[in-house]
Amino acid sequence: MKALVLNGSPRPIGNTSNIILEVLEKLEKEGIEAEQIQLYAYQFTPCNDCRTCEIRGDCRCMDMEDGTNEILDKMREADVIILASPAYCSSATAVMRSFLEKAGLILDKGGKPLRGKIGAVFTVSEHDGAETAYLELVTWLLRRELFVVGSSHLPVFRALNSPAYEDDVYSMKGLDRMLDNIVLATEKFSGE
Repeated sequence: MKALVLNGSPRPIGNTSNIILEVLEKLEKEGIEAEQIQLYAYQFTPCNDCRTCEIRGDCRCMDMEDGTNEILDKMREADVIILASPAYCSSATAVMRSFLEKAGLILDKGGKPLRGKIGAVFTVSEHDGAETAYLELVTWLLRRELFVVGSSHLPVFRALNSPAYEDDVYSMKGLDRMLDNIVLATEKFSGE
């Protein structure tokens, strides 16, 4: 099993990125190969709705230089896709939204190749907005027909400077439960 975490944070050492390191470690301990993609390392061109992805029928963007196709290939190979973002102004970061807007159209026009995969989300904000960003990202996964893993409590963190996320006891419990549920789902899907 393979997991791919898309990191929407601009900070390589911040709450979101540090939580991702914990996620990767826990998944690896469970035998799930895990990789992180730092979206801020890319300069995505905005989708202009040219529909080349649909016309060609190959589920690929005509812009071969911005990294979108490379990330989409990794998403198609993964069994688990986790979206992680801080919430700025009650939304996921601009780079996360830009990538997902473009990827969403390509994937929808390419026959929904993520259908049936396992999806999960966690978000971080200083005081509010993380819930809105969480729902935004969950909705994106649902529209691509992934099985979204939930948890009680939600992994919707309140934290400003890292490692303040560790002080959010309920979100830490939610993150652990979400990871347990991902492992459970991978076992059920693989027939173990």
